[in-house]
Amino acid sequence: MIKNYIKIAWRNLLKNKAFSSINIIGLAIGMAGALLIALWLQNMLSMDRFHEKSDRLFIISNHDLYQGEMQAWTNTPKIMGPILKSDYPEIESFSRIEDGNKFLTTYGDKKLVSNAGFVDPGFFNMFSYPLLKGDKTNLLKDANSVVITEKFAKSLFGDEDPIGKSIKVESNNLVTVQAIIKDPTSYSSIQFDYLLSWDFAKKLGFVDENWSNNSTYTYILLKEGTSLQEFNDKIKLVSQNHINVGNNEIKSTNEIFAFPYKDTYLYNKSINGSYTAGRIQLVHLFSWIGAFILLVACINFMNLSTARSERRAKEVGVRKVVGAGRKSLMLQFIVESILISFGAMILAIICVILVLPAFNNLVEKNLHISLLSGSTWFFLIIFSVITGVLAGSYPAFFLSSFKPLKTLKGKLNTYNKGPNVRSFLVILQFSIAIILTIATIIIFQQIQYTKDRDRGYNDNGLLTTRFSGELDKNYLTLRNELLASNAVLSVSKNMSPVTDRYSNGWGFSWSSSTESDKKISFNRFSTDADAVKNLGFVLMSGRDIDVYKYKTDSNAMLLTETAVRKMRLKNPLGQIIKGDGRDWTVVGIIKDFIVESPFDEIIPMVVFGPRSWFTTIHYRLNPKNSTAVNLKTIESIFKKYNADYPFDYKFIDKNFEAKFKETQSIGTISMLFAGLTIFISCLGLFALIAYMAETRMKEIAVRKVLGASVGQLTSLLSLDFLKLVLIAILIASPIAWWTMNDWLKDYSYRIEIQWHYFAIAGLMAILISLATISYQAIKAALSNPVNSLRDE
Repeated sequence: MIKNYIKIAWRNLLKNKAFSSINIIGLAIGMAGALLIALWLQNMLSMDRFHEKSDRLFIISNHDLYQGEMQAWTNTPKIMGPILKSDYPEIESFSRIEDGNKFLTTYGDKKLVSNAGFVDPGFFNMFSYPLLKGDKTNLLKDANSVVITEKFAKSLFGDEDPIGKSIKVESNNLVTVQAIIKDPTSYSSIQFDYLLSWDFAKKLGFVDENWSNNSTYTYILLKEGTSLQEFNDKIKLVSQNHINVGNNEIKSTNEIFAFPYKDTYLYNKSINGSYTAGRIQLVHLFSWIGAFILLVACINFMNLSTARSERRAKEVGVRKVVGAGRKSLMLQFIVESILISFGAMILAIICVILVLPAFNNLVEKNLHISLLSGSTWFFLIIFSVITGVLAGSYPAFFLSSFKPLKTLKGKLNTYNKGPNVRSFLVILQFSIAIILTIATIIIFQQIQYTKDRDRGYNDNGLLTTRFSGELDKNYLTLRNELLASNAVLSVSKNMSPVTDRYSNGWGFSWSSSTESDKKISFNRFSTDADAVKNLGFVLMSGRDIDVYKYKTDSNAMLLTETAVRKMRLKNPLGQIIKGDGRDWTVVGIIKDFIVESPFDEIIPMVVFGPRSWFTTIHYRLNPKNSTAVNLKTIESIFKKYNADYPFDYKFIDKNFEAKFKETQSIGTISMLFAGLTIFISCLGLFALIAYMAETRMKEIAVRKVLGASVGQLTSLLSLDFLKLVLIAILIASPIAWWTMNDWLKDYSYRIEIQWHYFAIAGLMAILISLATISYQAIKAALSNPVNSLRDE
């Protein structure tokens, strides 16, 4: 029987090639869009969940009350891991992890700047990075050992066996290759080229035992059967107990807790001190978008199938007369839709393969569809069947309901000028398309609004280079030679790039401060000299820090406007600010500048003199020379004082632009899928108006003979569909407003939703629909009435 159904379905497809093609193309586009989103979301949902012991893996986190708001963060003191392991028997293993260290690695004549991570030996018991070569026992228990990845081994050693070989890290630190492990996959948020022992970090001076310095990540593996709630109750006061001992000035109220490591990628944003938001919101959003675009494609299929019902009516009547039941007829139509769905799936897979490289670039992932995997084909088959059943359910129900007597007498008239299910489905299609269009407009307006925000610094021609190798030791000579080279106008060294926050802190006090003021969190920055001149800060009062001109400026401090307001300082210049174990003197006030997300409110900031630490050199290019000439000169100076390292630089304006990348990607993806939704909807509209014109050819001919103009006939055919689009605009607008207003709540610096966003989206929908309808309507209106009335 199924074989017979397939034969009939195949004949119908061939018999109506145009409608079949539109059906398959519309469904294929919807399925391709849904598959792309599914691949992306599958990657996000799989992040960090491949570890065999993931159910027992946790990251130590903190929460505390700052300025009346409970906040959470995952950085911990470096001493946290060993203390927890020694004091709490529930912990099977622990490891601190610091990845992202860029070190020069040398073997023979080959030099690579690579991504190094520091870990404790327990790392290999906790995380599943398969060992390819070497001894599993005692990994990284020796301070002078290193574990490298397969890819890095190939890059540095070529075809040599690396095991037992010594490599140089930075200038003179030799370590011995102990093992080779498999490269971290794209499903791992921890990425590295090689791993060094935590004891090696001590040799480099990277380790301290300061309980107030939250600067690393601490991971633990709990023993089987351990209650997370009970364990968290035990450990919550660990930080307080160590910070508050013997400390009479600052009393910590910080509590720690263990949070499941497998959830950290998705739940990376805290609300009221709990990790309940973050990328998971993106998953929810695009799950809905994927479902919507597939629904629009299925609606398209339903509309076209039911529109052609008159052509199938006699077939249904004959089948019922000869004994076919309604269930068998419904099954027939469901099989037809599944067959179309399989055809659409093949086309969708081809589309996905073609656009996947561009989509990967957009979402910054390495997504792929494995057509050699049995599980992939199982998913695709199930997906096709479900889509076919969903798309074909209503047509099957509708077509199988025809009365045989009416159909065989030719009295069936499925065209109805009043409201019907098909009208509702068209409205639903366009409502979804308009919602996505409005959302896209608002996202891009929000991005542009934030880009136009005053940054508080001048990024024109401003570059940054990270301290590495001999740069710190040779900085003064390097600085002087850069200034004398005519390639730069100014130079300064700073704690971080001006676009990034590397440090924040609390516990500051001043003459009029209260105990609660010690819980104000300040972002921290630093400079040696010329921060105002070099970075383009706006000096509101006082002067810049300049340790070369004023020797006492090693204890000098700049405050931003927001910091002055938070401190309630009426005369900030000359004030003594106590913090970080020092007394700082305020020498200047600068305008606020953006170092974190430009979508968020400004955080109060303190800028220290050079008694603090530095990671970055900023320099401003001389505009009198070309950028290429300037960079060539600068590179020669950097190479002179840091010969082993490549000259690495970044433009600050590019750093700032990168802050919009995720939001811009969301907007671009929304725009693409809004466009696809409109295209699919208009594809269906095109076929519907064509079929309606075909079924009303005699009416059109009679009206034309009686004097109706082309304009009147075009209006007659178009008006009903335009009414549906207008209704869709009215329905979509309040839904889009509510949705996007809720989305904008996450941004402190945000636009107000304007009425013209809805007007633009509505006008676009009307114009696109009108263009789609008009072609077929005018074509029908221009047809020769003689041809339609010849047989009368």
